[in-house]
Amino acid sequence: MPPTAQRSVSASIEVAAPPEAVFALLSDPHRHPEIDGSGTLRRTLSGPHRLALGDTFGMRMQWGLPYVMRNTVVEVEPDRLIAWRHPGRHRWRYTLEPTPTGTRVTETFDWSTTPLARVLERLQVPARNLRSIEATLQRLKAVVERG
Repeated sequence: MPPTAQRSVSASIEVAAPPEAVFALLSDPHRHPEIDGSGTLRRTLSGPHRLALGDTFGMRMQWGLPYVMRNTVVEVEPDRLIAWRHPGRHRWRYTLEPTPTGTRVTETFDWSTTPLARVLERLQVPARNLRSIEATLQRLKAVVERG
C-alpha cells in the first residue's frame, strides 16, 4: 500500500434502536464478547462497565495461541463515538448517527497510527478485520434489537 493510501477499513449497519442503546452496549467492555464477530475475544478481564476517555480494559483473546489485550479509550462522545487503542497503536472506532428509524453504526479499524502498518498489511490483517467488522455489526444489531 503506498504511504499516502488510507489505512482504515469500515462497514456500517442500520440498527432499529436509538444511539443511546447502542452506545450503552459498546461502552461496556464486559458485553463485548456478545458482539465479537472475529471469534478471538474470549472474555473481559478488567475494566469499568461504562468506559470513559482514558479508561483501560483487558480482554482475554485467542488467535492461534491465547493472549491478553489491554486497550485504552482514546475518543469518546457519549451516544455518538467511542474508540480504543491497542498497544500497537491501531484503533477500533464506532460512530453512531441517529436516523429516522434508529442508528447507523459504523465500525472502523484504523491502522494509520501504528508503526506496524506494513506488517499488518503483509499479514492481511485489514482484510480479515473487515470480515470481522461485518460479522460484529450483524451481532451488534441482533443484540441491541433484542433489547
